[in-house]
Amino acid sequence: MKHLSKIYGENKAVDDFNLDVKKGEFICFIGTSGSGKTTTMRMINRMLNPTEGSIKLNGEDVLKADPVKLRRKIGYVIQNIGLMPHMTIRDNITIVPKLLKWSEEKRNERAKEMIKMVELPEEFLDRYPSELSGGQQQRIGVVRALAADQDLILMDEPFGALDPITRESLQDFVKDLQMRLGKTLIFVTHDMDEALKLATRIVVMSHGKMIQVATPDEILRHPANEFVENLIGKDRLIQARPSITTVGQVMYNNAVSITPGRSLKEALKLMHEKRVDTLLVTDDTGVLKGYVGIEQIDYNYNTATSVDDVMTRKVFYVNENSIIRDTVERILKRGYKNVPVVDENKKLVGIVTRASLVDIVYDALGGDSDTQTHDKKKEDTKPAEKVEAGDDKS
Repeated sequence: MKHLSKIYGENKAVDDFNLDVKKGEFICFIGTSGSGKTTTMRMINRMLNPTEGSIKLNGEDVLKADPVKLRRKIGYVIQNIGLMPHMTIRDNITIVPKLLKWSEEKRNERAKEMIKMVELPEEFLDRYPSELSGGQQQRIGVVRALAADQDLILMDEPFGALDPITRESLQDFVKDLQMRLGKTLIFVTHDMDEALKLATRIVVMSHGKMIQVATPDEILRHPANEFVENLIGKDRLIQARPSITTVGQVMYNNAVSITPGRSLKEALKLMHEKRVDTLLVTDDTGVLKGYVGIEQIDYNYNTATSVDDVMTRKVFYVNENSIIRDTVERILKRGYKNVPVVDENKKLVGIVTRASLVDIVYDALGGDSDTQTHDKKKEDTKPAEKVEAGDDKS
């Protein structure tokens, strides 16, 4: 895209936009409402025609192409999915191959391949969109854009209307799909977390102008101006600290634990000594197995014989090599007070707390030096207040 502009009267919705996209890149356009990101995307498949500038796809001038034929070469996913309610899932998936005059046999094989890709049963092909959940419909919308094997896929805030859990699952799905198939994706979003998670490069836009183009890491470490900093948000600035990047660098090494065979009396005594209301549970080799809280001990004190009888086995944990940003999201955004940290063999090696993350954020925003944070980590012997239950995945 070179010197691309879209003008409505005296308003420049897109102003002198320039970008080269390489095959296999995942590009995210991000900006506030009215920044021109969706307008720019829609000029690529000529849903809108540019006022000025040029667009070339594989060396061919898009503006000279038949717009209908062009759109059949480019996948397109929109926020409200756009599945045809009167058509089966099979017909929805193969709508473009049918327009391209693929044989019925070839279309059916492609539909089976696509439904398998989204891990839905083959019998769903004969259902209608209303018979699927919102997340399932969105997955169908994604693979429909891939059904004709297009190399370029455009996605316009495809997950904006979904709940956070479904949204996160679909983000993982699309990223994995893009990497496995080597497709080129241009993705519009207003969610910086989404852009940082998905993109190989992020394009920040404001008032029709391109403000910064950079990798997620570069944009976090070197935002171009105050607008980009505000878009990133101060809570994400900890990612910009090159000295602290993994959980292992900020965890406390003295997480309080007990083995499953110990009695409730011993567990209660350990809690009292360490001034905690929860103990992590590990086997004899140190592998994390779960946790036990004071409420469980109190309720079962006269009936249970060991920690193994009352412990919760589903415990959320992170690997010591996990990046800090992921841990911040899980602890600060999801309400965890602290999270156990394990090594690659799932052996308990420490615990990361909200307090340690506050120290990092404080330093990142102009507080004390890195040394103070590291010294505090080594000296502080206070164990975690409580370990909350959650996913059993790191």
